[in-house]
Amino acid sequence: MARTDFLDRIRVVLTALVILHHAAIMFGAPGGWYLTYPAHGVAEKLPFAMFVSVNQAFFMGFFFLLSGYFTALSYERKGAARFARDRLLRLGIPLLVYGFVLGPLTVALADMREGEPFLSNWTAMMAALRFEIGPLWFAWALLLFSAAYLLWRRLRGGTGLGNWEPGRRTLLLAALATGAAAFLLRLLVPVGEERLGLQVGYFASYTVLFAGGCAMAGSRWIERVGPQQAGRWSLAALLVAPLLFVYGIYISLVQGQPFETAGGWTLPALAYAFWEPFVAWGIILAMLTHFRRAEHSSPRWQPLARQAYAAYILHPPLLTAAGLLVAALPLPNMLQFALAGAVGVVASFLLARLALRLPGAARIL
Repeated sequence: MARTDFLDRIRVVLTALVILHHAAIMFGAPGGWYLTYPAHGVAEKLPFAMFVSVNQAFFMGFFFLLSGYFTALSYERKGAARFARDRLLRLGIPLLVYGFVLGPLTVALADMREGEPFLSNWTAMMAALRFEIGPLWFAWALLLFSAAYLLWRRLRGGTGLGNWEPGRRTLLLAALATGAAAFLLRLLVPVGEERLGLQVGYFASYTVLFAGGCAMAGSRWIERVGPQQAGRWSLAALLVAPLLFVYGIYISLVQGQPFETAGGWTLPALAYAFWEPFVAWGIILAMLTHFRRAEHSSPRWQPLARQAYAAYILHPPLLTAAGLLVAALPLPNMLQFALAGAVGVVASFLLARLALRLPGAARIL
């Protein structure tokens, strides 16, 4: 098994979770998506809220951790000039293609629910150069982070990667610092508000994890994190994860007050800010150890890993189209979510496989 094979398998799982996350929002979970159908009653809303809240706590942060890790290794292997060209190619081109073509396509599909004509709507948005960043905010953020890393390496001078390994106390302090930074950041930019196409309220953990990935590239710690350390954090996440929802139910149903976690000087916002990193650290470390322990990788994982980035880019129009079709079926929201999510995952990876066959696509995707 290749040294980083298990990290590629994690990327496949995270990509599927992104698609399912957006499917959940489409059928009633809190959050923003191109097409949404309301959930009704606590029995429908609570499972959706739990699913997307736990996802949001770790899955994009995990992407940033892996991105920082491979950013540092890539810079070391390629040097500054080639690294910069590679980042612009692999992040900039998908960002532009999605923003000016696939993003408007997704909007045009969603507008069909209101009776808007699809083709003329889509072509009009492209003619007007409407830019729709959508999930490709991740590529935009990575461009900014990569530029910051490039600048830091140039200013730092010298060569070679550090050998930093976080200990038990460091991980705890990082979680506490991340929670405090998230709370303070959301006083200025609450969750749900964007600046330059980015939901800045989530970037405390994204920044910490990306920087951590860069710092640990020399020691390759994330490829050999011990089961004892991962076990402690997994247990902590298991104990902490339900507490936010218990607290939310108490505030909403017992006290009759809104459970506002987006930001501000409130106890729910404070609880949410510190809840996220403790859940994230536990799930991330658990996944690192679980996937690494697999002795043999199925041959099916390798092509899926190759398709994961393209599937991430292509999934919004496919998932939205699946949502339009599934919503017409007389099914509960939870079953509609499951069906649309499954179709979205399978269709995204299948189309990604075809896209990679296009001339020059392999260099970008």
